[in-house]
Amino acid sequence: MVRDPQEDRPGERARGGDWLTLGEAAAYLGVAQSTIRKWSDGGRVQAFKTPGGHRRFRREDLDAYLVDSRGPTAEGGPSVLIVDDDGALREFVRTNLELDGYVVREAGSAEEGLAALGEAPPDLILLDVMMPEVDGWELLARMREKHGVGAIPVIMFSGKVEDLAAAQDRGAQAFIGKPFDPQQLIDATRQLLRS
Repeated sequence: MVRDPQEDRPGERARGGDWLTLGEAAAYLGVAQSTIRKWSDGGRVQAFKTPGGHRRFRREDLDAYLVDSRGPTAEGGPSVLIVDDDGALREFVRTNLELDGYVVREAGSAEEGLAALGEAPPDLILLDVMMPEVDGWELLARMREKHGVGAIPVIMFSGKVEDLAAAQDRGAQAFIGKPFDPQQLIDATRQLLRS
């Protein structure tokens, strides 16, 4: 729902940093402007319109959205484990997949990923190649030893395009180079979980 912020809280605007433009809100949530525009049109994120027709977002509404989006959106839906040392990227991927109905868990390192695998194996793993200490290749090898080759589908990520052949040779079902289009990731996730 889009409303004029002056209608509800005329004093809020004067406080300065509480209101964000569309671009600022998109950067704050780590999504594209088109994504936050779609979310606000669909009522997922509350937006207000200025007298000039521009969208404005309250920081507290964006914070509330982030808190609400952390929980599973589809009880019993397909589960995805994201293993990447980049927290902003994990949050971006998680938010987009949860909007698509997946239950998503995060791990910031290979060790955290192994612990998450021990708790409950997911339906799919999204795995970064380049991580400190233990990299994605080592995690993939340990996972194959414990769960068997191909037991859990894996999509590998890397900024190095030459890692594509290595990912396939080592048992990953898909490879996506960074930076990537979130829709490409969602499409690859859907495809692997359907098969």
